Amino acid sequence: MPTVLANVNDLLEKRVLEETGEYASTGGRKAKSIGINKSYCHAMGILITANHVEMVLVNLGDEIIKKDRIRLKFTAELSYCTEVAQKVKTFLEGELAKDTLLGIGVAIPGIIDQKERIVLKSHALGIENYSLRFLEQALEIPVYFENDANAAMLAEKKQKYPNAIYLSLNHTLGGAFCIDGKLFRGQNQKAGEFGHMILVPGGRKCYCGKSGCADAYCAASVLTQDNRQSLDAFMEKVESGDEKILQTWNEYLDHLAVLISNLRMAYDMDIILGGDVGGVLSDYMIPLGEKVMAYNGFEHDVSYLKNCSYKKEASAVGAAKYFFTKHIVEL
Repeated sequence: MPTVLANVNDLLEKRVLEETGEYASTGGRKAKSIGINKSYCHAMGILITANHVEMVLVNLGDEIIKKDRIRLKFTAELSYCTEVAQKVKTFLEGELAKDTLLGIGVAIPGIIDQKERIVLKSHALGIENYSLRFLEQALEIPVYFENDANAAMLAEKKQKYPNAIYLSLNHTLGGAFCIDGKLFRGQNQKAGEFGHMILVPGGRKCYCGKSGCADAYCAASVLTQDNRQSLDAFMEKVESGDEKILQTWNEYLDHLAVLISNLRMAYDMDIILGGDVGGVLSDYMIPLGEKVMAYNGFEHDVSYLKNCSYKKEASAVGAAKYFFTKHIVEL
């Protein structure tokens, strides 16, 4: 107890912790409740896509206190980095939180060599061996780069999901997984590329050049017709009972159920459904679960299927949270 009290007092002095109230009296002096001081520090997260930049400002309580999404077409030109830096400056203008900003986490759809600050390959952005050094210099504060699916996994609470798979059901299908609370990256930084597992041999053509990849059946682009309609519009038609759309939706859930069943058999972990489609699946967990059960005769429930914590901003939030983990370890 003396050691615990000494540590608590030390964290109170540093303002990492704060008094949050009092408990009811049990006869003596009222005990005080202590919790994280959410405004102790902040971090910013950025998600770069082909046509947009998404920005969030997050406090130590993992709460988004400001967010913005702007249209900005990605180019490999240096001017793009300068423009992103200017957008960040504008985003932070007038924010008291910028005085306690630890750094900026940048999530990118691609395979990243973090040590060398290089995007080895990104189909979504159309780049290979792209240096991130200039963007790092343009932002002028500590920067952390992460693959977008890995960053989305980092947005989830490690205490809740120390061992889990994250399925990022966005325009393209990505994934990541944690073991003992740490991202597993694989020998070549490619672990979690579930989108390019063969789901239907000889099936639909995938953007990678192969046929039958899971991406061609389970990515959000299957529902949006490669962005010719919005996911919200598609789901409205599902709700209205449009027969053609319902057939597409049921076929989508069938293929997703096969992918989920295969991943569960291979890894025996919780599976978090994230990304754009993951954000709408919370209302369809029963029909999805029934389809998964039909393919998996070894389990009698699908309680391992989890809904994501952040429906839209997961990658940006996860990239930002890196700095909280780093800072707390250094305290």
